[in-house]
Amino acid sequence: MAKKVVATLQKGGGKGFTKAIKMVRSPKTGAYTFQEKIVLKEQVSNFLKS
Repeated sequence: MAKKVVATLQKGGGKGFTKAIKMVRSPKTGAYTFQEKIVLKEQVSNFLKS
């Protein structure tokens, strides 16, 4: 699935976007989960900080 998303972003008007993946720890169980989001290249650092 990730390959399809990346291929779609590289076509046409999606040149300014990137897929960011962040690992988040659950305070309840302590398990790690991954959050994926497609954001503008300029907003990647803001996504990773939050």
